[in-house]
Amino acid sequence: MSVRDGLDWAGLMRVGLHQLRLRPAEFWALTPAELAIMLGESASDVRAMGRSRFEALLARFPDGADGSERKNG
Repeated sequence: MSVRDGLDWAGLMRVGLHQLRLRPAEFWALTPAELAIMLGESASDVRAMGRSRFEALLARFPDGADGSERKNG
C-alpha cells in the first residue's frame, strides 16, 4: 500500500516499533492523534476529523456490515 492509497502502515509501524521502541500492542492501542504527537507534531497540528470525512468513513465501513458488531443485551 502506498501513501497515495491511504496510510503508510508499513512506514508507521517501522517508526513506532523501531524508532519509538513501542511493543506491537502499544502501537496498535494508540490513536492516530497520539501517534502523530509522538512523532513530533504539536497538538495544534493534529486536525480533528470533519463531518464529511466521518460520513465518508461510515459509508465505507458501516458497523455490522460483516456481522461482527456485538449486540447489547
